[in-house]
Amino acid sequence: MCSQHARPCSRRRFLGGLTLVGTAGLLGLRPAPVAAEPPPETKRIRLIKITGICVAPQYVADDLLRVEGFTDVEYVPATAGIEAAKAVGSGAADLTMNFVAPTLMRVDAGDPLVLLSGIHVGCFELFGTDRVRAIRDLKGKTVTVQALESSQHIFLASMAAYVGLDPRTDITWAIHPSADAMQLLAEGKIDAFLGFAPDPQELRARKIGSVVVNSAVDRPWAQYFCCIAAGNRAFVRQHPVATKRALRAILKASDICALEPERAARSVVDKGYAKSYDYALQTMQEVPYGKWREYDPEDTVRFYALRLHEVGMLQSSPHKLIAQGTDWHFLKELKKELKQ
Repeated sequence: MCSQHARPCSRRRFLGGLTLVGTAGLLGLRPAPVAAEPPPETKRIRLIKITGICVAPQYVADDLLRVEGFTDVEYVPATAGIEAAKAVGSGAADLTMNFVAPTLMRVDAGDPLVLLSGIHVGCFELFGTDRVRAIRDLKGKTVTVQALESSQHIFLASMAAYVGLDPRTDITWAIHPSADAMQLLAEGKIDAFLGFAPDPQELRARKIGSVVVNSAVDRPWAQYFCCIAAGNRAFVRQHPVATKRALRAILKASDICALEPERAARSVVDKGYAKSYDYALQTMQEVPYGKWREYDPEDTVRFYALRLHEVGMLQSSPHKLIAQGTDWHFLKELKKELKQ
């Protein structure tokens, strides 16, 4: 047996032969209450699949969901943001990770959504040319996002509002796929691009632009969740055991991303959710996946609700959104169960 001073070596060798489910057990992420709970009311669970890998816990959770009793795990393709929230609200998916702001917008619009838990902080990074050194420099500039009402567009709108800009009039929005946007930034044909993993990792590798804001470390963004878990209200009400079990799998998977980034990155690549292992590994190492126990999701709801209200994207008050669109009791139970 290796000594404790050789822990990094022995840890890699010992974990090398384990599955992610085995890793969860080794890390103490499989609590005793799971076996004592009744089985899920449904064996089927449908989640969202997006192009970014900041939602890696949702993919790493695949095996853990099966341990929780789900035999039919489906990933429904959707664009991150409004489209993903609409898919859950319509019942096309049961539960998903998504950026909190567009989810709140759909709650405000009356969609039957319920926010269940914060998952992680800081997957967005704003890159700019030498013409953009701060968010205020975006006034009069051209910024590329994947789509209006995408997660990138809504996040950057909230950032602009926070520093006193009006994103409706102060910024020119250009719509391009991420690959095209990165090339346009490299050529200086746009001024800024907001990306989420694996786009920031590729931009740094290719030395394109410079980081203006990194939401994983820069305040105030690093103080609030970006991705949350939300469910279809009817699904949550009719399947409370299944909801808790699915959320537990995602929270366990988030811990695995934080504690065993190599294995999480390999799982995401092997399952076809990412092409580059290096970029996936950087994502696991850079995104603060272990914060779900520490932050209060209600603080996040208040923060983004106020920002979006300032720019006319939300009508409801934070109090009304929390009352109508949140249910934290599953999270409170799981925080007790999944103590480390």
